[in-house]
Amino acid sequence: MASPVARPWGGTGLLLGTGIFAAWLATLVLALLADPSGWTPVTLALVVALRTYLQTGLFILGHDAMHRTLVPGRSRLNDGLGRLALLLYAGLPYGRCRRHHLRHHRVPGSRRDPDFRRASGDGALRWYARFMGNYLSLGQLVLLLASWLAVGGGLMLLEPGRALAVPTFWVLPLVLSSFQLFLFGTYLPHRGEGCTASGRHAVRTLGYPHLLSLLACYHFGYHREHHAQPTVPWFRLPELRQRLSDRHLPGHGHGDHQDDDQGGGPGLGPGDGSRTLRPGR
Repeated sequence: MASPVARPWGGTGLLLGTGIFAAWLATLVLALLADPSGWTPVTLALVVALRTYLQTGLFILGHDAMHRTLVPGRSRLNDGLGRLALLLYAGLPYGRCRRHHLRHHRVPGSRRDPDFRRASGDGALRWYARFMGNYLSLGQLVLLLASWLAVGGGLMLLEPGRALAVPTFWVLPLVLSSFQLFLFGTYLPHRGEGCTASGRHAVRTLGYPHLLSLLACYHFGYHREHHAQPTVPWFRLPELRQRLSDRHLPGHGHGDHQDDDQGGGPGLGPGDGSRTLRPGR
C-alpha cells in the first residue's frame, strides 16, 4: 500500500537546510556590524522578526535530524548537521534532545513525556518553565552567556555602543524563538486533557492556511500529521495534511508505534490503509 507522501524528497531537506544555516549566519553578522541608529522602529522590528524566524529554523533542522530526515540515508551527516543546528540554536546537546523527543513521540501526554505532563495543567507559563527546564542546563546557559560576552566584547573594541547589538539581534531572537516553538509546537497542539477512545493523548492540528502555517512555525502546527508520520520532513507536512485529509484520517487518534530510530512515535495503523513512511534515498 502506498504511503501518504509517496515521492522521495532526496536532497531537498539538505538544500533548504543549507539556506537556513547561511541566512541565519549572514543576518547575524550583518545585524551585529550594522549601525541601527538611523533605523525606524518598524525596520528594527522586522529585522528582529527575521532573526527570530531563522533562529526557529535552526531548531526545526535539528528536529528533522532527530527523525533522520534532514539528510535521509546518511545518518552521520544527518546527525552532524543536527548537532550543529542545535549548538547554534542554544548550545543544546543533540543526543539528549533526540532521546527526549523520541520519548515524547512514544508516550505523548504520559508521565514519561518530557514535553508535557498532565500534572502541569494548562497554565502556559508553568508549562513553558517545565518545558525549558527539561532541555536547558546550567552548563548550556554558561556556554551561551560566554559566547554573548565574547562577541559583545569584540564589538565594543570597534565601537563602545555596538555591544547592544548582541542582546537585540541574538539574545532576543532566541528568547522569542523559544516562545514560538513552545506555543505552536507544544502548547497549542497538546494542551487540554483530551484523550482518544483508546485512552491515548489527543494531539491537535492547527488548521492554518499554508502561508500562515509556514510563517507561524515551519508547518510545525500540523502536529497531528507529524505525530502520525514523524518521518515526513517539515516542508512536506502540508502535502501530508492534504493526503491524510483526503483519506479521512480519524480526527484525534494514533495508530501503531513506528520504528524508534525513525521517530518512535505513533503512526498510522494498518486499519488506516497506509504504512509507516520512510524517507526517500
